[in-house]
Amino acid sequence: MKDENFNPLEDTESAAALAYAEERRDNIRTFVRTSPDYYIANFDRVGASARFTATFNLMAGLFGPIWFGARGLWSWALSFLIIEAIAFVQIARGLFGDLAADAMARIASIEGTLELRKQQLAAAIESGSDRVDAFQRAVDGLEANIGGIRAEAEALAAEGPMIALTGLIILVVVKIAQAVVANWALEARFSDWLSDNSIRSGMPVQQIVFSAVFMALVVAVAMVHYSFPGRFSLLSDFPTDPDIRLVSIDGVEAFFNWAVLNGEALFDGITYAIRLVLDALELVFVSTPWIVIAALIILLTWLTAGVRMAIYSGAFLAYMGLLGFWEKAMTTLALLGTAACLSILIGIPLGMFAARRPRFYAFIQPIMDFMQTMPAFVFMIPVIAFFGTGKPAAVVTTMIFGGTPVVRLTVLGLRGVPESVREAAISFGANKWYLLTKVDLPLASPSIRAGINQTIMLSLAMVVVASLIGAKGLGEDVLEALQYANVGQGILAGFSILFCAMILDRIVQGQRK
Repeated sequence: MKDENFNPLEDTESAAALAYAEERRDNIRTFVRTSPDYYIANFDRVGASARFTATFNLMAGLFGPIWFGARGLWSWALSFLIIEAIAFVQIARGLFGDLAADAMARIASIEGTLELRKQQLAAAIESGSDRVDAFQRAVDGLEANIGGIRAEAEALAAEGPMIALTGLIILVVVKIAQAVVANWALEARFSDWLSDNSIRSGMPVQQIVFSAVFMALVVAVAMVHYSFPGRFSLLSDFPTDPDIRLVSIDGVEAFFNWAVLNGEALFDGITYAIRLVLDALELVFVSTPWIVIAALIILLTWLTAGVRMAIYSGAFLAYMGLLGFWEKAMTTLALLGTAACLSILIGIPLGMFAARRPRFYAFIQPIMDFMQTMPAFVFMIPVIAFFGTGKPAAVVTTMIFGGTPVVRLTVLGLRGVPESVREAAISFGANKWYLLTKVDLPLASPSIRAGINQTIMLSLAMVVVASLIGAKGLGEDVLEALQYANVGQGILAGFSILFCAMILDRIVQGQRK
């Protein structure tokens, strides 16, 4: 007789659920390799809720960062290692540390001065000098100072048990935290492992040994260093030889001397090219009547960013004119325009070339990192050696600092062009030039424009620094205000630089939108 409650669909779903559960248990066994039943039960608890589920892993609590490191959870391991190191340092300082070491060192230093003053006092008494009272006051003051420091040292030594107790409390709390979050963190790593089996699983012996040695070494060194300050010079001072630094300095100077002597023609050519662009822009911005330049800037702002921004631009230009900053602002724009134009003319083709050549881009990336992160005062030194002081050197310095964003964002924009669009264009017979000019560049245009904007803004940020090596303009007023503490002049000139930046930013951003 047929069962009326029999449902083949429910039976199939139940069998699929059982098969999935069994497969999950097998995966957990493969992943953890130790105590699989324990982790199966806890992973099921953790996976049943999208929220954090607290469990307790005794081994993780006992071994702490070593357990997390052996499991491959290094982000957790390093975080807990820092906290545990602080706890162990506090315990070691409280129980065995020389808490009064700094105070005793100060006492030893003062005692040397005190001995000298006592000798001077004795000599003054013997000779009947009228400075006896002065020396006696100095001796009394130094003795009182020593007494105060000695009392401070005794108070610090008495705080040892409390410091050790604080460290013990921190250690207990972090151990509990490690035990509570361990299964939750490991279950998240298991989920990643399911989609990427290249993620390390289990607890390999070499990982356990490495993790244990690394954690123990870090904690031991920290405990010794902070418990006995100044006792072991190797922990405080890096072992080196002063001759290494001197030889390195001589080598760098010899290289730059060679480059200056043998590259004179190259640097003169670069200076000539910069001068051509700079003189042309100065002729436009500085020599042209102010009313023409103001009208052109306002019109350009209106066409790109709208009427409201055009009104603001007019107000900004009026501010610079009324306060007497007009000529210096135009000189700044000419200097900035030269650096920005050359950066863009070099950066965009370089980004286009590097976008489809990963090896070349990997080669120039460290160079661009150097250009962006090295302090401007550092690379100004070789720039002055090669180009001297003045506006060409300021342009080169500005290009070094501000020229990298346009390259990076050009590469980013071109690599972000969907391959499906490029393949469609190729399938319709597009050649390389058509693909570049009608597909790649239009789709990458927002990113490229953002790179141009960032290059302009970073170049403008170098205005004050460039004034140190002979660049004229608004940066000169700010530098003068810094030298003579002229707050009013510095603030007003700073606002002029800000308004130049806002005008240029709105023009570029408005066109991009």
